[in-house]
Formats: sequence, C-alpha cells, structure tokens
Amino acid sequence: MTPINCLIVDDDIISVEVLKSYIDMLQNLKLINVCFDAITAYDLVQKTDIDLIFLDIEMPKLSGIDFIKTLKHKPNIKFIIITSSKDYALESYELDVLDYIIKPIMFDRFFKGLNKYNTLCSQKSSVVTNSEIVNFDKSNTYIYIKENKKIIKIFIKDILFVESIKNYVRIVTVHKSVVTKHAITYFEEVLPSSEFLRIHRSYIVAISKIEAFTAVNIEIGNKEIPIGRSYKNIVLKNLNYYDPI
Repeated sequence: MTPINCLIVDDDIISVEVLKSYIDMLQNLKLINVCFDAITAYDLVQKTDIDLIFLDIEMPKLSGIDFIKTLKHKPNIKFIIITSSKDYALESYELDVLDYIIKPIMFDRFFKGLNKYNTLCSQKSSVVTNSEIVNFDKSNTYIYIKENKKIIKIFIKDILFVESIKNYVRIVTVHKSVVTKHAITYFEEVLPSSEFLRIHRSYIVAISKIEAFTAVNIEIGNKEIPIGRSYKNIVLKNLNYYDPI
C-alpha cells in the first residue's frame, strides 16, 4: 500500500504532539514534516509531494483559510481542519475540506476524518476504472465523457461551465449538456487553469465565455452563476476587477 504523505501545520505544540502520536499509530500514514506557520508550509509544499494536510486555522502571518486558497493550483492536496474554533466551519467546507475537527483531538474523531480521505480516494479510483471520463486527446483539445452507455466527445473550447450536482457533474457547452458521474475536483485538475476558473464549490467556468459579472455572480449564456464567498477575492483578482469603493 502506498503511504499517505501528510503534513501538520499548526502552531499549537500540544496539538502537534497529539497528531504525531496518532499518525505514528497508523502504517499507511507517513509524516513528512511539521510546520508551525502556513508560510513555511507553503514553501515546503512547492517542493514536496503532499497528499493530506492537518491544518490549524488561527495561525500567525497567514491563516489556514488563506493558506488553502493559495494552494488552488494543487487540487490533489486534501485538508483536514484541526481548530479550537467553530467559527470557520462554513467557509472551510466551501473550500472542499475533508473534515473539520474541534480540539482537543480524540483518536476516534481523527480516525473518522482519515476514513473520509480513504473513501474519497476509493471513489476516485472506482470512477476512473469505470471510465466515466475516458480521456483527453494528446493535444488536449477535446475530452470523451461517458453519459449512461454512450461515449460523447466534448471540445474544450465549447465548454461554458461545469456544475456539480451531488455525485454527478454537468458539463454545459455551446451545443449540448452532458451529465456524468464524477467529482468536480477532477475537472478542476484537468481543465487548463489559464482557461477555466473555479468560482464556487459547485461551479467551474470558462473565462473566455464570461459575458458579464458583478462581485457576487457571473453571467454565461442565459445563466447567472453565483460566486462563492470564499472564492470571491481570487475570482475578482483573476478577472482583473478591483472595487474602487
């Protein structure tokens, strides 16, 4: 079994020691390092393969929430929040964290969060095996999608937006709409980041297809798509919008 490379990012020494003891108990976890602030962690993540981060929120210099946002370009990294505050739960889940654990950390609660990671990996493996998404062509100009028993070609240039609907994803293009069983995070990984932007936990949009936008929504075709509160700053920055007020 390939070990899960994990990282602890927390300035609370007691919590760090508890997490280290739990990680040592499990053979499938490999602790790569411990960082006591998010900036040090950010530098480490750029040069090290990390699968799972146990992350505190209230830390000096850079909060855990902002740290997650800086790693948008590394969607394969998953996060389990470890915090003493309940105040950030909603914002954290908008960033697709796996779990939100309140300190003090009990082993059964820690293990439950880890099982969410294992379940996610199993589902991802199962979906790939079932070929819901067949593949991109070598030039990355189109993708094959499996809808029911039919394999459908979708050109990347035609995609308007991708919408997550529970366990399914709807790909809306200028010509058609296709629904396939998959996680939206997969599309965030494979669609070119220079052309597509995650604006909400349920939506990825084609930047070139945006017809109008405000600070709270984006218009593509005849649809208004909301901008998630936790995505707002990065979305407006990518769209080169700065509110003068």
